[in-house]
Amino acid sequence: MQFSLIKITLFSLFLFVFLPVAKAQEINAKVTVVASQIGTTVDKKVFQTLQTALVSFLNKRKWTNDVFETNEKIECSFLLNLQSLVEPNVYKGSLTIQAGRPVYNSTYLSPLVNFIDNEITFRYVEFQPIEFNENRVSGSEPLAANLSALFAYYINIILGLDYDSYAPRGGDPYFQKANTIVNAAPEGRSIAGWKPFDGQRNRYWLAENLQNSRYALVHDAIYTYYRQGMDKLIENENVAREQMLNGLNMLNTLNTETPNLMVMPFFFQGKSDEITKIYKKASPQEKARIIDLCSRLDVSNASKYRQELK
Repeated sequence: MQFSLIKITLFSLFLFVFLPVAKAQEINAKVTVVASQIGTTVDKKVFQTLQTALVSFLNKRKWTNDVFETNEKIECSFLLNLQSLVEPNVYKGSLTIQAGRPVYNSTYLSPLVNFIDNEITFRYVEFQPIEFNENRVSGSEPLAANLSALFAYYINIILGLDYDSYAPRGGDPYFQKANTIVNAAPEGRSIAGWKPFDGQRNRYWLAENLQNSRYALVHDAIYTYYRQGMDKLIENENVAREQMLNGLNMLNTLNTETPNLMVMPFFFQGKSDEITKIYKKASPQEKARIIDLCSRLDVSNASKYRQELK
């Protein structure tokens, strides 16, 4: 893996926050709306309008009180795949969320989020504004409000993970905001994913895991894996790999104490390629430890770890 300078960390940002720099939005989001499964009864132009409105909503809104330089914006993408028209102007589908975090002294983006939410239902009428009010999440029309609530929720999850990766417990304010959205989320017969009884892998459980003090070790693991590990690869690969291993050991401790937390597979989605590439140059002892750990924590990719690191 080749590394070269790309980003000043948020630590540097905090040091220079007193300088007279204009505030810039934090998110550089790409949105793609796919509606190939929606019949010909709907004018397809509405989906392009929706896509444009979502890009504007995500990128022009100020989500934090901090100052971000252009090259510090968080890169993320959303694929909204509309699968059915439930009733006029009401759509059901899935949302794929991806976000990356630059590795220090590198052009490489390490995955922060790579998740598919299959419980997406909302109302959208062409040219209606997409608005979000933190104090009135559910809005006056729940199905319409569900659209902005969904995207605001995932933006706060992304922000929380990004901040966690630069400073111990740095993401707490954004996980709290995500949890607030969950608690005040729109309700309706066709709205799902916000309640504990909607399944074991949904928005409720992700926010709960990231807010529950019993699972605080996950935040230490994120900070150790990224800031103490990934960001140190250019300085000393051996030390960096050891720190990444320490982070994964923290996750293993948490998993042993409380199995089947949603946050565990959420962390590992999109991570198997990264981990195997980095540990290919490790010692046989380190490889054995990584295979053992990841085979238990990232079960769906267990054979990949064994094959790639044998």
